[in-house]
Amino acid sequence: MAHIIFYEKPGCANNARQKRLLEAAGHSLSVRDMLTEPWTAERLRDFFGDRPVAEWFNRAAPRVKSGAVEPERLDAERAIALMLDEPLLIRRPLMEVEGERSVGFDPDHVDAWIGLSAPSVQGVDLETCRRPTTAPACAAEPDAAP
Repeated sequence: MAHIIFYEKPGCANNARQKRLLEAAGHSLSVRDMLTEPWTAERLRDFFGDRPVAEWFNRAAPRVKSGAVEPERLDAERAIALMLDEPLLIRRPLMEVEGERSVGFDPDHVDAWIGLSAPSVQGVDLETCRRPTTAPACAAEPDAAP
């Protein structure tokens, strides 16, 4: 099984679910706080591969939800600059296995990449924040209950 460097927002319920699925599949994790990680433009850019810029963004980030940041209107350079200034804009999780990097948690992609023996997650959205927009932000507690 793989050893995954898993960059998360501490307290994120979806990240907690994702970590449990990866561990249940036999993977080991080194968990890091993506909000305090000392990112560089080049290192962050490597996680996005050839995905369109709009897919790099956390759609639940307050500035995206409010329309202050419009991912579809940004080029790669401006998107990375915004993310370096405000890491909450980065889609999560970011994962790295043996130098290969990926963004987001699409179960089919994760299964093809490193293996994910969780058939019950097929078709389940494990990325979109399910909290109502009026709810307070998630507490910064590791492995918050789903």
